[in-house]
Amino acid sequence: MNKNTPLDYETVKAAIDSFRLPSFDYASIRDIVNIANKIEQLTGESFVRLEIGSPGFPPEQIGLDAELKAIKAGVSAVYPPLHGIAPLKDAASKFIKAFINTDLAPEGCVPTCGSMQGCFAAFLLCGQCREERKKVLFIDPGFPVQKLQLEVLGMPYDSFDTYEYRGERLSEKVESYLKTGEYCAMLYSNPNNPAWTCLTEDELAAIGHLSQKYDVTVIEDLAYFGMDFRTDISKPYQPPYQPSVSHYTDNYILMISGSKAFSYAGQRIAVVAMSDQLYAREFDGLKKRYGIGGFGTVYTNRILYTLSAGTAHSAQHALAAMFNAAVNNEYNFLHTVYEYGRRAEKLKKIFTDNGFYLVYDKDVDRPLGDGFYFTIGYPGKRGIDLVYELLFYGVSAIALNSTGSKQEGLRICTSFVRDEQYALLEERMKCFHQNNRQ
Repeated sequence: MNKNTPLDYETVKAAIDSFRLPSFDYASIRDIVNIANKIEQLTGESFVRLEIGSPGFPPEQIGLDAELKAIKAGVSAVYPPLHGIAPLKDAASKFIKAFINTDLAPEGCVPTCGSMQGCFAAFLLCGQCREERKKVLFIDPGFPVQKLQLEVLGMPYDSFDTYEYRGERLSEKVESYLKTGEYCAMLYSNPNNPAWTCLTEDELAAIGHLSQKYDVTVIEDLAYFGMDFRTDISKPYQPPYQPSVSHYTDNYILMISGSKAFSYAGQRIAVVAMSDQLYAREFDGLKKRYGIGGFGTVYTNRILYTLSAGTAHSAQHALAAMFNAAVNNEYNFLHTVYEYGRRAEKLKKIFTDNGFYLVYDKDVDRPLGDGFYFTIGYPGKRGIDLVYELLFYGVSAIALNSTGSKQEGLRICTSFVRDEQYALLEERMKCFHQNNRQ
């Protein structure tokens, strides 16, 4: 590695070595954050932070006003109902109809402490429905913590990288797993974290068909709801709508987060929405374990009850208000987050002008949109080596291998980039390219 780097080589190396990692291959996102923090402290040089997928905007005022009003009314002293407050359940049902064009009763819209809790509870429940079905299939790349959740639960899983399996090949690949009869659920995010790929309608239809054919529940993670900015879905009750597997199967769970589109991550609020059919479905495995067999009832009255006994009362009022304002066309919930796309466009140009390439670059035959994430590689470099080397250039990111991807490269997050940092990043990447040019 060339030691002529923007940040003092010996200082950065000493900071990295102080964390005593057995190998940089084992560095987690939090390790990267802590290492970058220490380097900043020691060198006095500002980092361009591209590693953490955390919202970069203030929370929506509509949510804040509703939450403060609820707190002043005294809800903080009252346990929230396990299944959620009626205003949020009604608002969620209307929001799903307005922006996905899916009919779903309020009963099946259950608030959770973020999609993280909603997903954990869904994994646990799906794995208990039938003794012979314990595995989860991940359509990767994806959010690493979801696999960690299964490790905590002691549940097995399989995964595959969609890089070479799009279009008809995706359907064939998914079926090759599901036909074994071992799977209780499958999960993907749409738009995707980290690749920012988006499944096409044909792909979603195929997944929906397979979920029905093999009786496997689809968990559709919509953490970045509406944020495929190639298509504007922000007008309620008007096409185009958010693409969703719910148009093609009754065996689904949607996870709609308040964190990204509404910039409300700190209050840990989301809605898990189960189809009417799945919510009411009875499973012998659940009846044997709990004495009741209804999927939705067990989800709320047994699993969520034991995890947190409900979701913060005031945050539910906040999300309900934001949903309602969007449904009533009083507020464009995507207006602020369009900025992520503008940032991605600028960042991609800086990297590609300096020898990097986009790893995931198309949805079948359509160029990817600009959004919260994108992926880059550099010729001849492993992703983990890029993570290490870029620390000497004051840039922090994470390697794709941590996301289930089989490709070499980095995930780049746009959320914390400041306007004054584009010129700084360009200067540092010119130096990197000069030092590494073949």
